[in-house]
Amino acid sequence: MKMKIFRIAGASFIFFLWLGLPRLVQAQMSNAKFRAVNRVVSLEKSSKVVRLNEVDSVGLAWILDKEFTEGKIEFDVKGIDKYQGSFLGVAFHGANDTTYQAVYFRPFNFRATDTLRKSHAVQYMSNPNYDWPVLRERFPGIYEKQMPSDIDPNGWFHVKLVILAESVSVYINKSKVPVLETKLLGQTHGKMIGYWVGNGSGGEWKNLKIKKRK
Repeated sequence: MKMKIFRIAGASFIFFLWLGLPRLVQAQMSNAKFRAVNRVVSLEKSSKVVRLNEVDSVGLAWILDKEFTEGKIEFDVKGIDKYQGSFLGVAFHGANDTTYQAVYFRPFNFRATDTLRKSHAVQYMSNPNYDWPVLRERFPGIYEKQMPSDIDPNGWFHVKLVILAESVSVYINKSKVPVLETKLLGQTHGKMIGYWVGNGSGGEWKNLKIKKRK
C-alpha cells in the first residue's frame, strides 16, 4: 500500500511539474527577447501579451532585436484607472537606460472631470533634459494633451506613433486626427526601442508592429 501511495504521489508531482514547464520556458524566452531595467518581464504564450510588473521608479524593457529611427510604431496597450498608479507607453531613440524619448499615457486621467487633469492624459518627453516636470513647467499644454473620453482607462486601446526626423504624431484607435503632435526635443542619438512604465506602474502590451521609413 505504501508503495502505491508513493507512486501516485510521485506521478502527481511529475504531473504538476509538467504543468509548470510551459511558464518556465516562456519566462526564459521573454528574458531572451528583452533587456529589463528595474522590472520583470513576462510573456503570455497564448495571447503574446507582454507584461511589466509594478515597482517603484521608472522601468523599461528594451527589445533586443529591434532598432528604430524614423517610421511608424503601432501597438495595443492596457493600463489601469488608478490615480497616480498607471503610466505606460513606449520609449524610442534610446541611447542608454536614461537617455531616450518616449510617448506614454496616464489612463487615470482619461475620464477625469477636472479639466486640468484631463489635459494630462498623453505625454511626450525626452530624457534626461526634457522630463515631464520640466515640460509642464516651461511649456504647459504643448507636450501633453487629453485623450478621447470614450477610451476605457481599464481596457485595451490601439496606438500609432508616426515618428519623423523632427516630429512625433500620436494616433488612437482608428482616428485620423492625432491626439498629440509635436516637435522632437533634443538629440538622444540612439536606436533602441522598448516598453516604458513610470513610477510604481506596470502595464500590458501586444501586437507591436514597427515599420521603418525608407
